[in-house]
Amino acid sequence: MFLNLLPAFLTILILVSIVLFLIPKEVLIKWLGKESGFLGMIIAALVGSISLIPGFIAYPLGKILVNSGVTYSVIAIFITTLMMVGIITLPIEKKFFGLKSALIRNAFSFIGAIIVGVLIGLLWGIL
Repeated sequence: MFLNLLPAFLTILILVSIVLFLIPKEVLIKWLGKESGFLGMIIAALVGSISLIPGFIAYPLGKILVNSGVTYSVIAIFITTLMMVGIITLPIEKKFFGLKSALIRNAFSFIGAIIVGVLIGLLWGIL
């Protein structure tokens, strides 16, 4: 199983490394760091909503981003939307569940991810 996952894992890890190399750390911190505030959360939610990254890659990616200065609340939103919101998979979901159900589920998941991120930010600031 590990050998089957290894090519996808390495490919995404290489792509993420290239993107992080090309984007200066200051820009990453400006858009997703502590000072980015709610805008950083929205950016993370949008990127997570349109990404198709498996969970076993998302968590190491989250660690890389935290080490680069991205806040835990932004990482929480990114990973939550990555797992729960599917803009790319919406046509498939629409086919099986109907457009209204698919849109409602994705909207609630998006809002829930923002709430999770805000709560993580509040708890992390307190602890």
